[in-house]
Amino acid sequence: MDLHTVEALRPAHTRDDLRLAAGETLLGGGSWLFSEPQPGVTGLVDLTAMGWQPWEITADGLSVAATCTIAQLLEPPAPPAWVASPLFRQCADAFLMSFKIWNTATVGGNLCLALPAGAMISLATALDAEAVVWTPDGGERREPVAAFVRGPGLTSLQAGEVLRSVDYPIAALQGRTAFRKIALTPMGRSSAVVIGRLDGDGGFTLAVSAATPRPYVFRFDTTPTTADVRLALDTVDEWYADPHGSPDWRAAVTLELATEVCAELA
Repeated sequence: MDLHTVEALRPAHTRDDLRLAAGETLLGGGSWLFSEPQPGVTGLVDLTAMGWQPWEITADGLSVAATCTIAQLLEPPAPPAWVASPLFRQCADAFLMSFKIWNTATVGGNLCLALPAGAMISLATALDAEAVVWTPDGGERREPVAAFVRGPGLTSLQAGEVLRSVDYPIAALQGRTAFRKIALTPMGRSSAVVIGRLDGDGGFTLAVSAATPRPYVFRFDTTPTTADVRLALDTVDEWYADPHGSPDWRAAVTLELATEVCAELA
């Protein structure tokens, strides 16, 4: 879509270039930005010109730049110990998008858009990923993605802050995972996504997204029973409502998917 209100496009090469003027907004992949009118946006600041490496394998795990595309996210040669690596492809497939979009849409864009069905949100919360945020004073702060995303279209980003990267800890990457998703139609947007992770010490993480306005993460000392899962889901204070599913249906299918996830990892 043509953004007829945009009058200027400038590349960002340094942190100082990320200071936005009135009417400016950051441009990553632009797969959402150019999908609908953006009244009030008069300038774009190209974040991809920063030249960040898409991803880096470190001693602590995997660091993924905010400008990393979905296609690039699937490139890292996962070490054998990274048992959770298939989850990256499973979440990418949850987008139900063409390969053209995979080569454009970015990890950071999906997180900052903060849609309940954001597949990168599901991935990051299930693997205890941290958002690395650049602050206007030249510093940075870190926050679990599960807390970074606060509701539909709402994140913890403050004025002048920029999402720099998403860091996946090695301990989570070494856990066994199980993935479940449901939608009202075969090619529809996710109505509920449930991911389980069983760590080497027996600890169990259950991540719920798409069915709720924000992601939820539940932790157990061992693989939970159906009763344990039901008690955990009872603490969800709101189930999401949109054309892709009613709240009561989403609550019911989330319990079913969670039960399947626990059974697979038991």
